[in-house]
Amino acid sequence: MHPYIAIPAIALLVYRAWSRNSLTPLGIVVATLTAVVHAIHPWSVFFALLVVFFLGGTTVTKVKHDVKARLTQSSTGASGGEGARTHIQVLANSVVASVLILLHYRQLRAREHPEHDGQACWPYGESLLVVGIISNYTAVAADTFSSELGILSQSRPRLITSWKLREVPPGTNGGVTLVGTAAGYLGAFTIAVTSAVLLPFCKVGSTSRTGKLFGETQPGFQGGQGWGTQEVLVFVAAVTVWGGFGSLLDSFLGGWLQASVVDSRTGKVIEGRGGGKVPVRSPHSKKDDDCESRKIESGLGLLDNNAVNVLMALSMSVGGMLIASYLWDVPLGSILH
Repeated sequence: MHPYIAIPAIALLVYRAWSRNSLTPLGIVVATLTAVVHAIHPWSVFFALLVVFFLGGTTVTKVKHDVKARLTQSSTGASGGEGARTHIQVLANSVVASVLILLHYRQLRAREHPEHDGQACWPYGESLLVVGIISNYTAVAADTFSSELGILSQSRPRLITSWKLREVPPGTNGGVTLVGTAAGYLGAFTIAVTSAVLLPFCKVGSTSRTGKLFGETQPGFQGGQGWGTQEVLVFVAAVTVWGGFGSLLDSFLGGWLQASVVDSRTGKVIEGRGGGKVPVRSPHSKKDDDCESRKIESGLGLLDNNAVNVLMALSMSVGGMLIASYLWDVPLGSILH
């Protein structure tokens, strides 16, 4: 990505995060470093995915924020609702994609001819890393949209890890609603469309990195390496569906591995600060009976929300690459070469 575009774009993102208190100071530092990693890649699409995810995520976080704040409560005893995101939360959503982007950048630098300056197009059936990066962002966008908008559903969430799908309080890890699921697919779709618009697909009739015309071969669905309209549309649909599944996977992992703690006096879910674990015994309790006011609604309590997000993002990225590896008959080990 050209520096004269990347530098002002990163500066604008930093200013927006600071002016709207979207990130903590350390969160802004880590987000800036993450943006730099995305910007050094010669393709602008990955930086654009980061921008779309950040803008979309902060936007849905602010939707009816006052209403959401009343539905849950903070572990400190205050009202709930998502505050400024920390550096850990930034990494939880972007570290997997950042690693894959660096691996793909290394591949481009090793394979491309110097005169093309890394601007080669993406042939159909090649580079599993691209699939992994897009899978990551469709999944984390779906999870963010689902969490931030699903909690506003008029219907009570149902616990995805319960055999009877029992009703749980809003904000419970593993609680799903139709509104939240639909919102998740909307989030995944925003990433899928951005990818379709900005990915440098090798179109039928375009020139590859070796100078060979893709017009001499068939489109991808006919055994060639060119991307036609049909291939792109199927790609958009596939990564949207896969991203939406990532939101459901996050709900399952959260409902199973992450403890949801409820204040028995208010019936509200208690949110951990910065996505961390919620202690069952409140450090702010002054009376003995206050210590008994918190109970675990669901989950084993093995992981906090940030660890669940990383596990989900990694699973969806690797899973997406595995599926592409099978369909395209490309060894998974190729991501390291």
